[in-house]
Amino acid sequence: MNKKKWAAALLISVFAAGLALTGCGGNDAGESGPSGKVTVSGSSALLPLAKDAAQKFKAKNDQVSITLNAGGSGTGLKQVSEGSVDIGNSDVFAKEKLPEAKAAELVDHKVAVTVMAPVVSKEIGTNVKSLTKAQLQDIFTGKVTNWKDVGGPDEAVVLITRPSTSGTRALFTKYALDGKEELSNKSMETDDSGTLVQTVSQTKGAIGYVALSYLMNNNTVTPLAIDGVEPTLDNVYNGKYPVWGYEHMYTKGEATGAVKAFIDFIMSKDYSADIEKQGYGVASKMKVTRE
Repeated sequence: MNKKKWAAALLISVFAAGLALTGCGGNDAGESGPSGKVTVSGSSALLPLAKDAAQKFKAKNDQVSITLNAGGSGTGLKQVSEGSVDIGNSDVFAKEKLPEAKAAELVDHKVAVTVMAPVVSKEIGTNVKSLTKAQLQDIFTGKVTNWKDVGGPDEAVVLITRPSTSGTRALFTKYALDGKEELSNKSMETDDSGTLVQTVSQTKGAIGYVALSYLMNNNTVTPLAIDGVEPTLDNVYNGKYPVWGYEHMYTKGEATGAVKAFIDFIMSKDYSADIEKQGYGVASKMKVTRE
């Protein structure tokens, strides 16, 4: 082979090698870390944790863009099932909101534990510190309409309710109301947990329920104990407090690339302390489990 042909062959070989190396990068994790877009929607109860995790994850992975929306567990599950988002956040198992065949297509990532607490306005909380399960059920089903009937002031009960798509509502209905359907108050219905806390705080005689994460560093409302047991992480870990559930991040099929990296970050040992600081539980600490 003469010198000109040899040089041409060498140039082609180097060019081909360059293409091969370029093709290996893709939109997934490489030597420089993961890259790409991650879209998330669903549970408002999980939104504060998702926001915190996204901020800390992106500080270490600046090639990843993460878009977060709430809208309720039912919305998140529907959207991830349809493929319009990468992750559907949910307070309940997918089979409780989707047809069996659709739920079977999703992969469950239990990223945390959420605690649901009944909350009342401050003037009610002055006298009412705890309700029995039976009293709580009577209030939310409309049998008790005045706080004087459960040890409070002569004040009408005002329910701040959630829509049927809400995973928080599904959890509360199942574990606090024992499946009894709550009375809806359409004029004060919201699935935005921040709005719910604000509404309860500003409405005389109000009661609602919210994830413990929304009560961290917030004294505008009073959380109530159930049968004398306060809604704390320790009481959930030891099985004493009944109203809790897993926080799920569902993907359609196995998570890959930046989506997998984000979920792995949330479930890592390094991030577990941040989970508890925000009022969520670490799933591995639970002494009881639920399916």
